[in-house]
Amino acid sequence: MAPPPILSWESLGLIQGAGWLFQDINLHIAPRDRIALIGRNGAGKTTLLKLIANRIEADAGTRTVQPGTRVVMLEQEPDFSGFDTLLDFAIAGEHAPAQHEVEAIAGQIGIDLSRSAASASGGERRRTALARALASEPDLLLLDEPTNHLDLGAIDWLEDWLGRYNGAFVVISHDRTFLTRLTRATLWLDQGSLRRREIGFGGYEAWEEQVFAEQARAAERLDAKLKIEAHWLERGVTARRKRNQGRLEKLYEMRAQRASMLSPTGNAKLALSNDDSKTKSVIVAEHVTKRFGDRTIIKDFSLRIQRGDRIGVVGSNGAGKSTLLKLLTGELSPDEGTVTLAKTLTGIVIDQQRSLISPEKTVRQILAEGGDWIDVQGVRKHIQGYLKEFLFDPGIVDMKVGVLSGGERSRLLLAREFSRKSNLLVLDEPTNDLDLETLDLLQEVIADYDGTVLIVSHDRDFLDRTVTVTLGLDGSGAVDIVAGGYADWEAKRKQRVAPTKVKAARVEIAPPPPPKKTKLSYKDQRDFDLLPDRIAELEAHIARDEAALSDPALYTSDPKKFASLTAAIDKARVEKDAAEERWLELAEMVEAL
Repeated sequence: MAPPPILSWESLGLIQGAGWLFQDINLHIAPRDRIALIGRNGAGKTTLLKLIANRIEADAGTRTVQPGTRVVMLEQEPDFSGFDTLLDFAIAGEHAPAQHEVEAIAGQIGIDLSRSAASASGGERRRTALARALASEPDLLLLDEPTNHLDLGAIDWLEDWLGRYNGAFVVISHDRTFLTRLTRATLWLDQGSLRRREIGFGGYEAWEEQVFAEQARAAERLDAKLKIEAHWLERGVTARRKRNQGRLEKLYEMRAQRASMLSPTGNAKLALSNDDSKTKSVIVAEHVTKRFGDRTIIKDFSLRIQRGDRIGVVGSNGAGKSTLLKLLTGELSPDEGTVTLAKTLTGIVIDQQRSLISPEKTVRQILAEGGDWIDVQGVRKHIQGYLKEFLFDPGIVDMKVGVLSGGERSRLLLAREFSRKSNLLVLDEPTNDLDLETLDLLQEVIADYDGTVLIVSHDRDFLDRTVTVTLGLDGSGAVDIVAGGYADWEAKRKQRVAPTKVKAARVEIAPPPPPKKTKLSYKDQRDFDLLPDRIAELEAHIARDEAALSDPALYTSDPKKFASLTAAIDKARVEKDAAEERWLELAEMVEAL
């Protein structure tokens, strides 16, 4: 028998503006739930977390909490007013934690609690709030974008902590890898309604597409397509899968081409014999070294960046990611070596601070200086059509920016910046505050961008889906150059049984695997062609059976069917995993031909 919930909301409703943000929502959280809360920016995810935490009052509904339950919330923008130091904040609050517990966690995630609260950066404040939340011994932990401002080491630590945590948590995050590894149930907030499935985030997209498909069919039957038709056209199963597959195939091809330009001996090839390749070079770094005081941040780094490259930069906080980015864009000069930029290079920079947009201005003023038309990369577009491309309702065109959610403001900034004509795009932590649909859109925009892209990010899944070359920094000054994404860089690090110190005159590079020249057999070619459809079919079967299994009365009313569905889902998952691994192996063979 399932344990009783530790917190429930019955018939929850909240009025925002002229209408209900959501209404008649029922929510139950069990003692060991691991829940992903999903929804577009502006859907009300953060608001729902605050209602669960009792930070704001609802307009309807009943909240019930088991006596003695500690509910702790990590907010995106914690209030530090009235606190002298970060430590003062960390040991305060409703469930004030012990100082030694807070300090132990702070040391793990890299935060100095003696810092003045007034002068601390946004990232330092967020880490302090995370340390306080985790040290408060919560029974229910509510996490709003917990990986923002954490480096890769701190994210790994947090994943391990949550994996061992005995309580329940609800998390909002744009980090697909984080959600996939940790969650077992999904709450989907969409257009004022809340759906729940007992599947982790790994099964969310198949469930989402199934729901949209059912809604589209219903709209067609009723001959009243409403807004869902436009949404379905953007997110349709077949079109989306083909588009994503096409982008990934192009990315794999670009990675293979880039790997051939990296020498197997561990040096970046600068003296390329192909004149055409030379003309495509937009940034050339030769034996670059940069120091701050006695510390060497970048040591003897060489790389030729080609037109169309998508370069990802990864490493822990303080390892030198931003320094390397500034060197490559000419904002900083090296102490040794040279960085040469193409004369025709014109760039736009979207940094992690996100230049403030005046809340009093309207969307029309931000995008089109008050007019109806906007020049997008030299092409004239109507502002309302352009808003649709960035997943906005065109009706917001005359709304003030101040009423938009934080994520919507970030998306608006992206829309404005991507409209500008350029051939170099620099993105410093671009995924912060974006919802998953906007991340998908950002990946498409980057894939279709004609110029060169430099990306600093801790979002592992985002890097795997976008970059052709990864530059990995370990804080020693050495830079790994790996053809591929974050997973390729991580695999290379794990392969090092006995790491050696990098010589001053070299940059260690992951040698590309030798190309396989063998032509595909008839069976291999047939599997390569047919497996994507089989994988899609299995995903549909899993989603259908999980939908039936989500009926809370099924176990007691028909235990045989419950057992049958459970076995069928397990079998389909095993087959799907095997099919995906087989297809990826074949894809690698195809790339090498």
